Formats: sequence, C-alpha cells, structure tokens
Amino acid sequence: MTLFRLYSILLGTTLLLCGFSWGLGNDSCTKAQELSSKLESLHEESEIRLAEAQILSLCPDGAAAHFVSALQLERVGNIDGAIGEYRKCLQQQRSFPEASGNLGLLYAQKGMNDEAMVELSRGLSANSNPRYHKAMGRILAEQKVYPLAIHHLSEAGRELSRDTGIGMSLADIYTATGKTDKALEEYRRVLVIDPNHEQAHIRQAALLLDRNETDKALEELKQAELVNPQNRDVHLMMAVIYEKKGDTKQADYRYLLGGKPKKDQPQVVPAAVKLSDAAVTTDADSTATVLQAALKDSPEKAVEIYEKLGNAYRLAGKDAEAIAAYREAAHRNSTSSDVYLNLGILYEKEDKLDEAVVAYKQAINAKPSNADARLRLANIRDARGFYQEAVEQYVEFLKLKPDSPDIQLKLARIFARNKELNLAIDAYKAVLKQLPDNLEANRELAPLYRAKGMNDKAIEHYKRALAQQKDDVETRTALVAIYVKNKQYDEITELLKGAVELFPEDANNHYKLGLIYEFKKDYESAIASYKKAAELKPDHARSLNALGRLYMKTGRITEAKEVLEAAKTADPNLEETAILLNNIRDEFSPEPKKISKKLKTRSGKKTKKGKASKSSKSKKPQKKGTAKSKK
Repeated sequence: MTLFRLYSILLGTTLLLCGFSWGLGNDSCTKAQELSSKLESLHEESEIRLAEAQILSLCPDGAAAHFVSALQLERVGNIDGAIGEYRKCLQQQRSFPEASGNLGLLYAQKGMNDEAMVELSRGLSANSNPRYHKAMGRILAEQKVYPLAIHHLSEAGRELSRDTGIGMSLADIYTATGKTDKALEEYRRVLVIDPNHEQAHIRQAALLLDRNETDKALEELKQAELVNPQNRDVHLMMAVIYEKKGDTKQADYRYLLGGKPKKDQPQVVPAAVKLSDAAVTTDADSTATVLQAALKDSPEKAVEIYEKLGNAYRLAGKDAEAIAAYREAAHRNSTSSDVYLNLGILYEKEDKLDEAVVAYKQAINAKPSNADARLRLANIRDARGFYQEAVEQYVEFLKLKPDSPDIQLKLARIFARNKELNLAIDAYKAVLKQLPDNLEANRELAPLYRAKGMNDKAIEHYKRALAQQKDDVETRTALVAIYVKNKQYDEITELLKGAVELFPEDANNHYKLGLIYEFKKDYESAIASYKKAAELKPDHARSLNALGRLYMKTGRITEAKEVLEAAKTADPNLEETAILLNNIRDEFSPEPKKISKKLKTRSGKKTKKGKASKSSKSKKPQKKGTAKSKK
C-alpha cells in the first residue's frame, strides 16, 4: 500500500468515524465526565484540585474541561464567566446533568427563573442534588405552584437538614395554603437549628396571633426582640397584643418604639350592611360576620351568600375556609361556573387533583365557554397521561381563544410525543402562523419533517431557528447531518465558518472546519485551520495529527514528522498518529527495510548452513598425499 493511498483511507475513515459529530466523545472524555460527576462528593481542597487537573488532562477540549473551568470561575465570583463555560459545556454535550444543574443555580441567582427551571429539571433528571431541589422549590413557591414546591423543598431537606432556609420556605408555603399547624412545626424546626432566627420568631408569632394565642405570640416576639431590639415590626406587633390584653401603658410604649402613634380603633361594620358591600370588604373576618348574619336574615339567598363568602375567604388567602364555603354553595346547586372554577384552583393548590378535575368539569358543565376551566383541566389530564382528554380540552380552549400560540404549542408537543406526525406538523404550523420566528416551534417542527423525509422543509425550519439563536449547537449539528447526507459540502463549510465566528477561541471549531476543507481538497485552507487550532491549544492532538497527515499529503515530510511527534506526545493513544509515523519511517527509509528483509531471509537459512559448516569444521582436513594413497 502506497503512502498516499493510505492517506486517502485515513482521511475517509476520519470523516466517517466522526460522522460529523466532530470528535466529541472518546474514552478519555468519558472518563473525564465520570470523574466530574464525583467532584460534588469531594470535600478536601487538595482532592478537588487534583481531580480537576486530571479532568483537564484527560479531555482538555471536551465538555468536562469547560465544566471544570466554570467551577473555577464560580469560586472566584465570576458568575457571568461561569455561565459562559457551562453553556459551552452543554453545547458540546447536551446531556451533562451536573452542568445543567449548576447553570440552573446561576440562572436562579440572577433571577432568570424560566431558564433556571429548564436547566434544573435537566440536572435533576439524573442527579438528585439537594441544591437543585432547593432552588427549584423556591422558584415554584414564587410562582405559587405549592404542591411541587413542597416536594422539591422536602427532597432538599432530607440531605440539607441544617439548612434553615428550606424550613422557612416550607413554613411560608404552609402559611399561604392555610396549613397553620404544619407551618408552626417548620418554624419550630428552624428555631431548634438556630434559636436566634429573628424571622422565624416573628412569623411564628403572627400565626399564633391569628389563632388568638396571644401569650405564646408575645413570648416569640420577646425572643425576636432579644435578637434585634431595633426591629420596629416586633414592637408594633407587641403593641397590638398589649392593647388586646388591656395594658394601654405598654401598648403606647410599644407604639412609640415602633415609630407610630397609637393605633386607631377598628371600624365596626354595621350588621345591616348590604351583601354587595360585604363582598368587597378587605377584612375577611368582618365580611364573614356580616355574611353569616345575612344568612340568618335571608336564608333564601344562601347560595349567593356562600358564593360571596367563598370569594372573600379566597381573596384573604384563607383557602380552607374558602373551600368550605364554595362546597356549601355547590351542595346547594350553585349555577355559577366561577364557583366551581375557584374550587378547582384551591384543590389544585392542595394537590387534590382528583377533586380539582371534578370541579373543573362542573365549571364546564355550568358554562361550556369557561376557557380557564378547560385549560386547567387539560393541563392536569396531560400531566397524568390522559392523552385524548387533554387534546379534547386544548382543542376546545383554542376554539374559544384562538390567539393562544403558547397553548397551540402545547398541543403540538402532545401530538409529537404520541407520534401523530401529521397532526403535530399542523399544530406547529398554526403556532408559526401567529409567531413565524418562534424558536421552539421552528426547532421542534424541523425534525418532524426530517422524519418524514422532507429534508428541504426541515432545513427551512432549522435555518429559521438558527436565525433566532445562532449559538444553538444542536440545530447546527442537525443541519450538518442533513447536508452530509445530501453531500452539500459548501453548506457545511458555511455552517462551520459561522461556528468559528461565534466561538473564535474554541480550537475544536477550527479543527472541524479544517476537516471539511481537507475533504474538499482545499489543503491550504485546511492547514490554516489546523494551525489555528494548534495555536489556540498547543496540545490539541487531533489538530496536530490532521496537520501532520496533510503535510505528508503535500510532501512536507520533515514538518509532518515534527507535528506528528507532538500529536503523539499530546495523546499517545491516537492510533492514526502511530500509523502515519510508522509509514514515514517505512516509506522514506527504504534501505534499512531491504537490509532487514535480507537479514530476516538469511536468519531463516542460517541454522542449516551453520550446522553444515560446524560439522565440516569438526573434521580435520586431510593431506593431499594421504588422499591419493587411499585412492
């Protein structure tokens, strides 16, 4: 086999084995990622530093290396730099739970909650890290998705048992959902861990006040005062308690410390107030008193009174009381769709999804055009895997509110998930009719067209997605795969040029561009790309190997040997480097090869000749005269 024929085979093999995935995975990088997943369990600084150095040496250009760089930037407080490195890591390897989870934590730190939830979910899919659970729980609590928030915070608390922040978040959720006993229990746990936790004392006192346990509330406030004597809220709360106890002197003193004059007496709401007035009263207890009185005076209006009572309690955040009032209205055959809708929402907050489903269906029966009830019912059925019912409700919702591309996108994803490709395509097209440049719709529609063999359509939507997010590595990779199949090498070149422009400091991008130039036999451009990769990263073994291969092709043997030796030093396990170096020796040092063959041939015959000569030497030579006489 000649050298140049070997070269052609090696280049073709390189491109085929790459499959234009561009060398993102090898044994060393796999080991590096496995090691990176164990960094979280290391506690000694020396162990962490040693492990990070090992990762960088195993896979200096891979996703794990970017992960380590991000960790190091986080340690010095460079949050934006760390986010950039985590993104590069995930661009190279989308499935990297630790990178996703850590990126989610940084997004949450910057208040980017939507982005944080996406990355935290990816992190938690394979890594039940308590820090990820804690961050996810807090975001969900902010969004008032309380059942899921409780789940994540409880999971975090299993391992982070001394973290008072988790207990405070759980207590606040229980307070918001009317579960006072559980809230008090969480506050007490926090105070066991940290007896000087000021807010735990204050919030516990507020709950105790709501339960009219004034003495216990006062004790908690006194503890809070010891922690921070300057807290005006504590003094004002104490003033209210002393006022209830009839100690006006102490009440006036506490009002003074709180920076306010004596609190005005609360206004008494007349018992004869109209129902409409009571419904808008902000004081839920006063409203309840008025409505209960009205119930006695006007029993024939019981349904209407219970409806208004439920509304008052719901607006005041007293969910348990609101549920009881709404249920009573429903029991009395309320025809108000909103009563059932509100009841369903409250059930959903308490994670009573079966009851919520029933309530939403009753809301729809009472008023088929209740779009909100249909949407909420659809979301629950979708989450529980009831595909047909979810689709039915989403379709009905879209009839009522056709200008809802976000819901149309949900419907499209359900169809796609259930392999209903034609329906999914139609649904995605409906989204794009309203939002032509929607990133998710274009990116998710493209692979559906590709699955149906409609590559031109797929390319169109991949391009639209790329126009919205130029650094979308997954979309670039998908486009390259189509172009490779179609042998559209000019298009591949343009994509790779774009990657180099976006990430000019990434040696891998220059290496990939070099590969395609080499495949197109544009050797000068390929050499320039490989050189640039080697300049950016002097130990970039694949670029050095490719550069050596190309130098051999163009007859620059001395330079080829030099860079191939450098490639071998950078990665002794590269088989192609060893093959090329051996062929330099074999093809360009022919004389030793011939000598070696002769030696090998002679060595095979040496034993026979050797034996013969030895036997002849053992016999003494006869004299001529003696020989003649014998004859």
